[in-house]
This record gives sequence, C-alpha cells and structure tokens, in this order.
Amino acid sequence: MPLERIAYVVRNFPKVSETFIASELAEVLRRGIQVRIVSQKAPEEAVRHAVVTRAGLDKLVTYDPERHLPVLREFRPQLIHAHFATRATALARDLSAALGIPYTFTAHRYDIYDKPPEDFGARAAGAAAVVTVSEANLEYMQRVFGVRADQMRLIPCGIDTEQFKPGGTKLEPPHIVCVARLEPVKNHANLLAACAMLRERGLSFRCVLIGDGKARESVLAERARLGLDDIVSVPGAAEQDEVRRWWQAATIAVLPSNSEGMPVSLMEAGACGLPIVATAVGGIPEMVTHGLSGLLVPPGDAQALAAALEQLLCDPARREALGAAAREQALKRFSVVHQVDQLLEVWNGVLERGGHGGGSGH
Repeated sequence: MPLERIAYVVRNFPKVSETFIASELAEVLRRGIQVRIVSQKAPEEAVRHAVVTRAGLDKLVTYDPERHLPVLREFRPQLIHAHFATRATALARDLSAALGIPYTFTAHRYDIYDKPPEDFGARAAGAAAVVTVSEANLEYMQRVFGVRADQMRLIPCGIDTEQFKPGGTKLEPPHIVCVARLEPVKNHANLLAACAMLRERGLSFRCVLIGDGKARESVLAERARLGLDDIVSVPGAAEQDEVRRWWQAATIAVLPSNSEGMPVSLMEAGACGLPIVATAVGGIPEMVTHGLSGLLVPPGDAQALAAALEQLLCDPARREALGAAAREQALKRFSVVHQVDQLLEVWNGVLERGGHGGGSGH
C-alpha cells in the first residue's frame, strides 16, 4: 500500500533556521498525505515562517512527551521520519519499536560532523533508509560510521522555486546579503574582515547579515571594532517571505562558513537569480559550480573572500551570467517538488519491502 499517513519527529518545531523542514512538510501535505508532527521542544522564537500557518502545520504538532505515543497510536502512521540523527532519531527509533513500524531519518551537518551520536551506526542500521543532503555527507557516513551505501539516499533539501524567483528592485548601492545563524561555524568575522578590505579599496556597497544566534554580541563587537557600523547591518532573524525580499533586492549572496551540509539559504539565493560567493566546504561545491553559478573561496581566507566579492561588485555582466546559471541550477536540482518526489520513492520502497532496511541506493 502506498504511503498515506506519516509521522515526523523533530527536536524543535517550528524553528526559524529550519525552513527546509516546514517546506518539506507542506509539500508532503499538498500530495494528500496525512501528517502528524512530534516535537520534543516548543518553539522559543517569536519569528515564524508563513508556510507554517499557510499549510496548517502548527495544528498538527504534539509537544507533550506523554502524549507522543498515544497520539501516534490513534493516528496509525505507516512510517516515521526524523530530521537530524541526534535526539529526534533516538525518539523516532523508540516510537518505531513501540508501534511496530519502520523509521527513516535525514542527516544534515552538525549531527554528522560536530555532535554525532555515539551509536550513529546502530541508528542507521536500525533505520529502513537513511537520507542525507550531500555527496560529502554520504562518503563520510559510510567511511566513519559504517553506514551501508545501499541504505543511503542522497536527497538535497528543496525550496519553493515559484516563491523564490528573480523579481523586485535592486537596492543601491549594491547589497551583499548573508543569511545564516550567528554562530561561530558560520565565520561572520571573516566576512566583516573582507568588508573592511572592500571599504579600504573605495568600493561602494552595503552588507546585510540576516540571522540570530549566540555569536550576535561578538559579531556586533567586531563590526564596531572595524568601524563598519554604517556599512554592515545586522537586523536579526527573518521569516521566509522577508528573506525572499532580501534576496530579490540583493546584488550578491555570500556564505563564509567553516563547515556546511547543503545550505538552503544558498539554494534560495540561487533560485532568486543571485550570483553566490561562498567557501568550498561540505556540500557547497556540489551546489555552486565555481565560475559558472558563483565563486568559491577557501574557508578562513578573508583576502580571497574580498577578492571574489570585488570581482562581482565590479562586473555587472558577470554577475548576471552567474545569477542566471544559479537560477537554472536551483530549478533542476533544488525544488521542493523534486525533493518530495524522491522522498516518496524512498518511503514507498520501504513499505513495499515490508519496512526492512536496505535502501535502493542513490
């Protein structure tokens, strides 16, 4: 029987930095599949993406841990899917055992490289299939955790390419926009250093850092130390529609991270027709083709970052060509429709096999 009812397990829903989960859920619902969401924590942020309300996802969540199992027993899902290999997958595994149904999970970045569970291999072995978002992740999970290649599927997160598309009026002077949590791993300090170099070279531009996080105070302090208060703005977290408007008004998208999985923010920027300047880490080289849809630089190299940004600030024709290629790439590879097509293929395959492990490869 094809999939009709699925339960999602997440750590914290909705979370402003995890738009990809809300977009995925909305598309699954749009396919006529019934959904229930088990969240281990209630949202802590005031900002909420419109897609959550538009799709009615906020009406489908259970937060009370004592209610998780009773709600799912009543709902009778055929399968459980978790996002992140950490606590959400641990709960999915427990619920799966209690309900006698299979579980699958998507692994992203920090749950693979920064804080992987000690029993990652066992969690993967117990899953009917393991999804991840980049080739780099696949190789690492196979090599380090011993996850079988035939059990893994490469499915990048998807975005709504009808919502994220070129449009609007470009801001003047040119705006460099970065959408990322204010966390040390994103290395905003490197971008600030590059901005200081560009200012010294007499270039006219503004830089906007969209996002919030525990590094906010250090980012603001570094901005002040470099005398960039009039050039770099840090407006905080933004909901999805506001992020889209920033991308449509921007000139260049930038991401200076030290480590990444497959950043959805760059998918959104590319879909809006923006050229991308980013560090060559994690899955970024799989989504940004150097010289075709953007420019890649080594992590932690402010000189290289400044040089790449300067190239594009000074060459409108090249910006336009790279941006057009980025849009084309987003349409082909990163639409949420394509993503959910692939997820349904995985889940229906699991149900056809009777819920046993051993995915169909990638």
